[in-house]
Amino acid sequence: MAAKKLSAFKNRIKNGLWNNSIILKYFAALLVLEFLGFIILGISFSLLGRNDWSVQKLELMENNTKSVAELTTQVLEKRMNTDTKGSIFMLCNNIKMISDAINADIYVCNMDGDVILCKHLLSEDFELSNNGECLIHSVYKIPASVIEQAKNGFSSDRTTLDGVYAKDQLVSAQPVIVNDEVIALVFTATPISSSVTDYLNRTIKIFLVAAALSLLVGAIGVYVFTLNLLSPLRDMSRATKAYAKGDFSYRVKVRGKGELEGLLKAFNSMATELALHESTRRSFVANVSHELKTPMTTIGGFIDGILDGTIPPEKQNYYLEIVSNETKRLSRLVVAMLNLSKIEAGELKLKPKEFNICNDIFNVLISFEQQIEQKNIEILGLDVLEPTLVNADEDMIHQVIYNLVDNAVKFTENAQIIVDVNKNSDGSVSVGIKNTGVGISPEDLSRIFERFYKVDKSRSYDTKSTGLGLYIVKTIVEMHGGTIKAESVENEYTRFEFTLPAKIPAELL
Repeated sequence: MAAKKLSAFKNRIKNGLWNNSIILKYFAALLVLEFLGFIILGISFSLLGRNDWSVQKLELMENNTKSVAELTTQVLEKRMNTDTKGSIFMLCNNIKMISDAINADIYVCNMDGDVILCKHLLSEDFELSNNGECLIHSVYKIPASVIEQAKNGFSSDRTTLDGVYAKDQLVSAQPVIVNDEVIALVFTATPISSSVTDYLNRTIKIFLVAAALSLLVGAIGVYVFTLNLLSPLRDMSRATKAYAKGDFSYRVKVRGKGELEGLLKAFNSMATELALHESTRRSFVANVSHELKTPMTTIGGFIDGILDGTIPPEKQNYYLEIVSNETKRLSRLVVAMLNLSKIEAGELKLKPKEFNICNDIFNVLISFEQQIEQKNIEILGLDVLEPTLVNADEDMIHQVIYNLVDNAVKFTENAQIIVDVNKNSDGSVSVGIKNTGVGISPEDLSRIFERFYKVDKSRSYDTKSTGLGLYIVKTIVEMHGGTIKAESVENEYTRFEFTLPAKIPAELL
């Protein structure tokens, strides 16, 4: 039972801290990299330190070997002491002190290769031990080849002196010269393995202490750095989870400088756009559902009334006309939706050609002639229009003009529609369509180009508006690289003006 609880606890820790924490993973990765860096540094330091130790040790041995050789030369020349026994004591004592100081074995041999002086010849009471014979060095016999080489002095970082030693040694040799004749040789030797091991052990101890402190400080620094660096990612992760659930109100805290700050700002900007698109999508679905439902309900209701006899025969034609109008309204909505779908999917390609845009304006106005007469609308500006050529997709521009005129006719009665066409200095052409009447409020004016937005919702069903006309107009004009704007004064007028460039930009074709 206890084992199961322990296992479950370990799994919770693993799943909760490791699998779900990017900060912990990143921190661990940086810590491992830091640790590996120290290991590589330690190995490199040891290898380089070994070579450096060999160079320094040999230099130290060379200097001390020369000192012993010079001192031996002076003794043998009897410049320091005429007492031979005292001279030997002094030499052995100096050899002992120097040997102990540099942790090396120093001895003097004759030209036959026998060791004659070393630190072991002196006893603790400063008497010659073993009748002047060293038990350690008495077995040494320096080969003639080494003696010949040592006459000129030499140093080696790896030698056994031709079999004198079982293992490689660091060796320095200097001749003892009296009256220009080599009469003895001084050797200084130390084992490579033990000396290097001692040196490296001391070095590694120092390195480990320094590395431990550095790792501790580095771990704290890495954790703080990791936390600061990855906290925004955790915020972004929480934000994306909220967005996935449909909550676009969450925003990440902008922190840091440079790329991080830019990323966080871009993320918040994306969230704002997503919120806007989600709001637009919901509004779009709601509006489409409502626009489709209204005419279908009307059509179904009146047809059912005719079929079940609720509507008397003499009234049937009247209600059938309403059904016909609602059917046409439904058809216009479907066509507008299809056009909108093609435009936004990029399936509607421009087919530009040069044509007289004034002819299109005349043709569109003629198609509205009956409605214009019924509503007593006066058309102004046609008499001053002059042939004006534009380079555009004629069918699409015809739809733009048709939608703008349709919009003007719907909201104008016993008033005027004024049309003007102007050729600008840069070759572009501007077309203005103005209608006098109720106008548009500033609040509505800023939204009239949105999908399914209707300025006069109370009259929208009477005017058979789909709320897509102006959005399609704006989209088509911008597909040509042009611009469109609207201006209005309530209870006075509303004016739309679109401008087409002299030539459609290549990137839009």
